[in-house]
Amino acid sequence: MEIIVFLSIVIAVVAVLTSIVLVRRVKKQIAEMTDVLVDVKNGNGNRRILSATNELTAPLAYEINEIVVSYESRLSTVRQTEETNRQLMTSLSHDVRTPLTTLIGYLDAAHKGLVTGKDRDDYIETARRKAHDLKEYIDVLFDWFKLNSNEFALEIQSVEAAELTRNILIDWIPIFEDKQVDYDIDIPEQPVRVRLDMDSYMRIVNNLIQNVIAHSHADKIKIVLSKKENNMELLLADNGVGIEKDDLKHIFERLYKCDKGRSEKGSGLGLSIVHQLVEKMGGSITVESFPGKGTEFVCCFFLWRFKRVPVFMAGTFVIFAGFQIARLMQGCGKVNARLA
Repeated sequence: MEIIVFLSIVIAVVAVLTSIVLVRRVKKQIAEMTDVLVDVKNGNGNRRILSATNELTAPLAYEINEIVVSYESRLSTVRQTEETNRQLMTSLSHDVRTPLTTLIGYLDAAHKGLVTGKDRDDYIETARRKAHDLKEYIDVLFDWFKLNSNEFALEIQSVEAAELTRNILIDWIPIFEDKQVDYDIDIPEQPVRVRLDMDSYMRIVNNLIQNVIAHSHADKIKIVLSKKENNMELLLADNGVGIEKDDLKHIFERLYKCDKGRSEKGSGLGLSIVHQLVEKMGGSITVESFPGKGTEFVCCFFLWRFKRVPVFMAGTFVIFAGFQIARLMQGCGKVNARLA
């Protein structure tokens, strides 16, 4: 009896001591978790909770680590968005205010009679060009905001790209001639059906051509549309000043401008919009450029493929349809006999 009591006391003491040790370890781990969470709250998102898999708090530690990683990822996205918006506002304040101020200056001079005759006509023409440039810039901004909003949605459908591309280029021919840019356009006569959003494709082509006209100083432009295996390929090349190698890898980044030898006019958003639209439609875009020789853009989109019914299925369908028609005609004959 005494032995049983003694063993019970020993077991109780061991249990108490084990509980005390476990409680202390848990308290220590909770204190470490608290320190990590405080650090994260203060902006240090690189802290993690270290815990062995056999620890009681291991599941909680791993869950908190996942929450911290997710929080840091979202915070990084928010910071990038804030930085982009800050750069965009800076660009807006310069790229909109400057041409607007110039536009008002020319119009005021013409309105107040400070210039007359041919000079007045030149001032009005300059103001008209400034207004046109400002409209183009605002259109690009609108496209960028729309593209990055939650309301943006593509309407992918089967589009006859050859005819659509011809219709787009018709409006550019007078501009090429006015800018004295020789153009070489090669579009096949046969239909080329592609999976596209029509409005997005029009914006892609217009932005690429506008980039050539505004920045390349080219006097020749080549536009070729062709089929390549399962893709449609749109090539747009010029013989302009080209793009430096260091700038080429950033060419599709938002607000990036490579103005060494190129025109300073531009929002830095046109090619970024092109890249986003091409990717959203499941296509790809590449660019090659050689300083002093020119630049070449190539866009690829999936061709629209009609699903063909296998011959044996088509034959089965014809037999089945003929059988049903025969039954229907037989039934009609019986009805006519009864009526007679």
